[in-house]
Amino acid sequence: VQLVESGGGLVQPGGSLRLSCAASGFPFSMYAMNWYRQAPGKARELVAEINSAGGSTNYADSVKGRFTISRDNGKNTAYLQMNSLKPEDTAVYYCNAHRLIWDYWGQGTQVTVTS
Repeated sequence: VQLVESGGGLVQPGGSLRLSCAASGFPFSMYAMNWYRQAPGKARELVAEINSAGGSTNYADSVKGRFTISRDNGKNTAYLQMNSLKPEDTAVYYCNAHRLIWDYWGQGTQVTVTS
């Protein structure tokens, strides 16, 4: 099982990034996909979630209207489009696959928002 995040980096406030999470080794289309983030000294928090078919999404209040989660089951990939980034969005972003008792995690990708 592998979840590999990419797309993180350094961006100025107001900028955009698109994170990708490439999955392998499990039936991707059967799993809900989530993006979490963890800032230094803070607990990991759920940022966005999408159901297995991609028809239902939920967001943390702090990112609603700015972030969009999506998935392509044909490519076994989940995405997080992040717009209007703020310094408080700085964190390590983790991809998570969840179904029943199964949970898989990626290694994380750093997002830093600074001028």
